Amino acid sequence: MKVDDVINKDVESSEKEQPPRRSGKRLLWFLLIPAVLVTSAFIGTKARQKTSQQLNATTKSLEVQTVNVIHPQRGKASSDLTLPGMIQAFSQSPIYARVDGYVRTWYVDIGTHVAKGQLLAEIDAPEVDQQLNQARAMLKQAETSLALAKVTAPRYQELIKTNSVSQQEVDQNNQNLAAQTANVQAASAAVSRLEQMQGFEKIVAPFNGVITLRKTDFGDLVNAGNAGVGRELFRISQNNIVRVFVTVPEEFSKQVKPGTRASMDLTELPNRHFAAAVTRTTDAIDATSRTLTVELDVPNPSGELLPGAYANVHFQLPLNATPLVLPSSTILFQADGPQVGLVNNQNQVELRKVTLGHDFGDAIQIVAGVGPTDAVIANPPDSLTNGMGVAVQSPSGNKKGS
Repeated sequence: MKVDDVINKDVESSEKEQPPRRSGKRLLWFLLIPAVLVTSAFIGTKARQKTSQQLNATTKSLEVQTVNVIHPQRGKASSDLTLPGMIQAFSQSPIYARVDGYVRTWYVDIGTHVAKGQLLAEIDAPEVDQQLNQARAMLKQAETSLALAKVTAPRYQELIKTNSVSQQEVDQNNQNLAAQTANVQAASAAVSRLEQMQGFEKIVAPFNGVITLRKTDFGDLVNAGNAGVGRELFRISQNNIVRVFVTVPEEFSKQVKPGTRASMDLTELPNRHFAAAVTRTTDAIDATSRTLTVELDVPNPSGELLPGAYANVHFQLPLNATPLVLPSSTILFQADGPQVGLVNNQNQVELRKVTLGHDFGDAIQIVAGVGPTDAVIANPPDSLTNGMGVAVQSPSGNKKGS
């Protein structure tokens, strides 16, 4: 065999072996590429999950607001307990009509001082007038029938002695006399009732006082009682003595009792002090506000104290407990009144109403609403809401009032 033939055979054999090797490489690439894609997708998904978790953690950390808290401190002991009070009239009554009709005229307006029994207005009630006339006519009719029965019954009583009439007729006339007597009594009662109703056409003052409201005018249609369109005609208040109601915190309730002396002043009457005394109390602690309601009666002969006004009531007490003090910056003045923000055991905000006492400028007295162990938020933002999550940064120093 020639050398060239051998070489050619080797070349041909090598050419025949090359196609299977190329097919194996192609298969390897087909398997490798999907694996790489799946691996890349898996890694990308994990990366996105991690990023989402980090974003959620960042969002939650931003939602939780960091705050500083302080604890209320005891102020200086003082015998002067000052609380807000509300002035009310000693007696106040709305005045209604007792008959249906139209207002004929009225004689008093707001601010008029009236005496008990003074005429305030008159009402036209023609139906009542006609009913009274009818009742009087029926009374006369009954009285006439009774007069006849009084004559007939004795006459039949005499005739029975001579057997001129039967016993049945005698009994009937006696019963007729009794019935006519009852008819007269019923007619008389109806006349009395309608006379009283006619008397209600004149509206009079129930007691000495001042007219604080007039809600009627000439020609108004009014209804009997306190229902319907034309309900209240006037309102009258007795102001020569006023009642002052004060809510006393529970810790001072044992020391404020009937007979306790106090003084009162008003912002609109500077440098004026009015002597007062506790007249009565509810003798029970309100479960919601934890306070005792007390009433003071204050003489008001000149009428300077107006019902509905607010007053500062000063009690001179040997206080066994001193009120708490907080920095003024902890108080939130909102529509519902002064409040403070507390942090509870779940690190959530709790807004609580408080009753304020003396204002020392940088500090203020808290007479009700918080305790010495409560965690109060210092410098609370107006955006605080109940249930908001917070993170307590560190307790800060407390300021005491002087």
